Amino acid sequence: TYNQDHQTPDSAGTATAYLCGVKTNMGTIGVDAQIVRGHCDTTQAAKITSILDWSLAEGKSVGVVTTTRVTHATPAGTYANTAERNWEGDSDMTHVTGGCKDIALQLIEENPDIQVIMGGGRRFFLPVDATDPERGSNTAHGRLDGRNLIDEWMNDKKRRHKSYRYVWNETDFNTVDPAQTDFLLGLFESSHMQYDIDRNDPHYEKAGEPHIKDMTEKAIQILSKNPKGYFLLVEGGKIDLAHHGSRPVRSLHDVVAMDLAVDKAASITNNQDTLIVVTADHSHTFVISGYPQRGNGIFDLMSSRPGYISLAKDHNPYTTLLYGNGPGAHSTRADLRNVDTTSKHYTYQSAVPLSAETHGGEDVAIFARGPMAHLLHGVREQNYIPHVMAYASCVGDYNAHSHCAASATHHSTATSNIFG
Repeated sequence: TYNQDHQTPDSAGTATAYLCGVKTNMGTIGVDAQIVRGHCDTTQAAKITSILDWSLAEGKSVGVVTTTRVTHATPAGTYANTAERNWEGDSDMTHVTGGCKDIALQLIEENPDIQVIMGGGRRFFLPVDATDPERGSNTAHGRLDGRNLIDEWMNDKKRRHKSYRYVWNETDFNTVDPAQTDFLLGLFESSHMQYDIDRNDPHYEKAGEPHIKDMTEKAIQILSKNPKGYFLLVEGGKIDLAHHGSRPVRSLHDVVAMDLAVDKAASITNNQDTLIVVTADHSHTFVISGYPQRGNGIFDLMSSRPGYISLAKDHNPYTTLLYGNGPGAHSTRADLRNVDTTSKHYTYQSAVPLSAETHGGEDVAIFARGPMAHLLHGVREQNYIPHVMAYASCVGDYNAHSHCAASATHHSTATSNIFG
């Protein structure tokens, strides 16, 4: 999972690898390794294309679903080319010269044929003086160019006589009829969507957000109307964000949510014509430690036998789940005997004190079912993944391969479980 220039990767470089088939530098998206991070003038020569582009070129439908901002590193890997992952909106580029576009603008201006876009990140699509329907003021990260990219997206679909819906809450989402909708834009939060454990907590969410399982189902229902097939990226991105805060209760609830999304995708597709790939872009410094007895609560203190709490050399108990680094490190470990370690708010202990936990650099798993799934086995470089998906769905460099003549219809559903 390494980036071209870092042993332990970030999500921008890894997204480029498994979506574009090319290893690149940390913090850059949709470009090769000749890019210089943060240098706009190095972008043009370094631009590359993704499996989303290859699929569009063959007439397939394409979509992106995430629980992060739709301009975040992983979803942006399908459509953006940028020297800096943090250029999500034009307010992030006030000191940038050279004519580079922010990621939100690239999505709307340069990718009008992405049929499904769902996630968070409204703030980068609305003017700075606009009122966000859920959060009110948009001054923190609103667009400085005064453009309303949501309106521009809708106007483009009107002009092209396309059936479309824009939704920003769960109620409106539930009214979307896939049979009558060819383009769907859902921006359900000003920033990232809520953690799954917080979706129904009124302290965090008042307007309501759809579950990632339901977004996945609706996306497939819309995209699968195309007889030429489709490509779909689904990211459970809040899994990663919770780990950065050393809060595995939140993270693992999002893992369960992602598992439900994968199960839904498998249940409504045919493994004879749909390739489903589930992987992570990187790991975290997250460990399952000690020798806990079977049945010991995963969020509880380490216990090796009934009625016994295991103690470390400092005579304090410790949790089964720990982090190698992160905000949970202190010079003296706290006594956890009277601490609710199962709380979603609890920050788990870590060894090295950092303001945020980092990614890990070890290999990650990849699972696949469907056409050409047998090609995903053993140890592979991360940038191998999109070549398998492209080969299976007859797009990109593989559109004229001999096996493509066997069937006029090829579907490739890339359902990605991203810990990053």
